[in-house]
Amino acid sequence: MKVRIFIDFWNFQLNVNDNSQAGYKLGWEKLSLVMTQQAIALIGQPLDFEETRVYLSYDPRNPSDRNLRNWATNVLDRFPGVHVSLSERKPKHPTMCSACHKEISVCPHCSAPMKGTIEKGVDTAIVTDLLSLAWVGAWDVAILISSDRDFIPAIKSLAIKGFRVINAHFPPQGMDLARECWGNFDLVPCLPALQRN
Repeated sequence: MKVRIFIDFWNFQLNVNDNSQAGYKLGWEKLSLVMTQQAIALIGQPLDFEETRVYLSYDPRNPSDRNLRNWATNVLDRFPGVHVSLSERKPKHPTMCSACHKEISVCPHCSAPMKGTIEKGVDTAIVTDLLSLAWVGAWDVAILISSDRDFIPAIKSLAIKGFRVINAHFPPQGMDLARECWGNFDLVPCLPALQRN
């Protein structure tokens, strides 16, 4: 049986930050092996690791995001079996007053510009890959690392066709998604094994 891992980068990384000690550094090079071992324990039979797909959004105008993009393409994407899918975050439309419908481009309290970005395409890319790779027989077991309940309709469709999706999450986050998956496991006990040396 073939296993593929699908990682919602920001959902995962922010949950790692919230559930680990200060100074914890994730060893991304260990992730595929540790996740595959967890899936084998749930399935009860050997699995052949095929690939880890990491879906990451970034803001090209933000210097720290430019560094993140460089790390993702020059380090993370070079680990064996890892593929990084990058999505550029787009500027948010200005906030509108709900009464007069005029744009609010400056904070009325501190006069700072009200700018922001929105993530577009990451969830869609994950769902598209989950479905398209399942239909061509590229995986028998998928590990979805996310707590986002937006994946539930896709998971239900895959379950109808007999595909097993295992959700890796940080309880109590993501319990709705975990309930809909074939199986699930808590990532908190995995953090020591995933710590960078």
